[in-house]
Amino acid sequence: MRELLDSIGYDSWVLLALLVIPALAALGIWVHGAMLGDNEARDRASGTPRQIALWAFIIEFVVSLGLWWSYDPSTAAMQATLDLSWIPSWGVRFALGIDGISLMMVLLTTFLMPLAVLGSWTSIRLKRHSYYALLLLLTTGMLGVFVARDLFLFYVMWEMMLVPMYFIIGIWGGERRIYATMKFFIYTMVGSMLMLVAIVYLGIKAGGAAGPDFAYESVRRMAGSGGAMTLFGAVVPASLLMFLAFSLAFAIKVPMFPFHTWLPDAHVEAPTAGSVILAGIMLKMGTYGFLRFALPFFPDAAMHPAVRTTFLALGTIGVLYGALVAMVQPDFKKLVAYSSVSHLGFVMLGIFALTTQSIQGALMIMINHGISTGALFLLIGMIYERRHTREIAAYGGIARVVPLFAALLTFVSLSSIGLPGTNGFVGEFLVLLGSFQTTPYLATLATLGVIFAAAYLLWAIQRILFNRLHRVENEHIPDLNARELALMVPLVAVILWLGIYPAPVLRRMEASAEQLVTQVSGVAPATSVARAGNP
Repeated sequence: MRELLDSIGYDSWVLLALLVIPALAALGIWVHGAMLGDNEARDRASGTPRQIALWAFIIEFVVSLGLWWSYDPSTAAMQATLDLSWIPSWGVRFALGIDGISLMMVLLTTFLMPLAVLGSWTSIRLKRHSYYALLLLLTTGMLGVFVARDLFLFYVMWEMMLVPMYFIIGIWGGERRIYATMKFFIYTMVGSMLMLVAIVYLGIKAGGAAGPDFAYESVRRMAGSGGAMTLFGAVVPASLLMFLAFSLAFAIKVPMFPFHTWLPDAHVEAPTAGSVILAGIMLKMGTYGFLRFALPFFPDAAMHPAVRTTFLALGTIGVLYGALVAMVQPDFKKLVAYSSVSHLGFVMLGIFALTTQSIQGALMIMINHGISTGALFLLIGMIYERRHTREIAAYGGIARVVPLFAALLTFVSLSSIGLPGTNGFVGEFLVLLGSFQTTPYLATLATLGVIFAAAYLLWAIQRILFNRLHRVENEHIPDLNARELALMVPLVAVILWLGIYPAPVLRRMEASAEQLVTQVSGVAPATSVARAGNP
């Protein structure tokens, strides 16, 4: 397969194609909408926008699959690189590339997007052209974040994904959508503005007398080189201030405790596809930002005992707080939203534990959370279309009425809990394994999050699927149809694959994880999880 890909020069154009395909499809949808004119009835009746979006995302996924075979896991160097001059007077280049960290995020994105379209196939009835065009533009922004090798380009893509999601929630969301979107927008913009200031400062410093230079390697070599700034009369290392500016933007996006309060509202009010994308992909951009920028740029600041302990403690608090609050939620969607806070707390614990195992575990949780939580939101959307309520108390005993739905909800919930043999187990095990080496007390506390996850999800399943069928309106709920079953099959397959045989994924992450640990700690890792002999 690699020889075939090399023969068509795959690596030279694939990342650019992944950004261009959804953008062109969005343009095509808008052109089609303009041809229909300002006619709401014709827009509602037209199936063309969703078909264009679905086929664009399928093509995108097929194109991205080549990265799995063309990627060389023996090196941490950037691959499939593209470097074009963009705004030379500003020192900005259109530079793209992937390593073992971004490879998995790209594949997760292209895998989930067609499923998100299928999940909202019948639920979006108004302004379809705008909705699917925004989904496509959002995809360009998300992929751009994962493959950008220029800080200015990264920031453009970071902001580009904010605007479509703002409108997706604000137009097609629930009753409190305006409140949720404003909260989402304000939180994100505050962090983004500080990060922009830091990026401009770093670009100017990296370029020196020759002018700004926003290239990733140029900034990384300079970022931690020293210098100080005066803040409120106190002299503070510049690297610490820059680290905190980046970290705030990323912590809000994760979201870390205590910056998490925008997330439950956004999830509850978002349409199904919006929730899938938000949980499955967008939250990972915060943790990706820590791995790609905050830690390698500012290793001294990140490894300062007070800073590192703070992030480890906040990650552990997030694990426990998210799980405990999820346990008392009456709304199933909000329960899953708070479970995301808990799962991403594990990721932050793994990142700042800074061992190869914990970094690989954090990456695995990022992938697995995207798959399992995305599947949960799709299932919640399916039952909501039938009953128009997400209140757990409104159900009970429906397993006998919708057995296929019940089986899938149980299976996906078990994967989210981390049942051995499913994807969720691998990441949590590796994070705890690595974290016990550097912070055993906090790692011990974090294990309670696994127990709490079993409590809140199994209790929710019991109340929704089992007990007595006590409501008349639940007696005739239709079970999943062929489209919905087809939508869930690939998710179930990936859950089982990653749970039973994660070695190929771990192997592709390994070199990049080891390089990150070496860059930040200055000590080469002695052990690794996946060995080069694995396929």
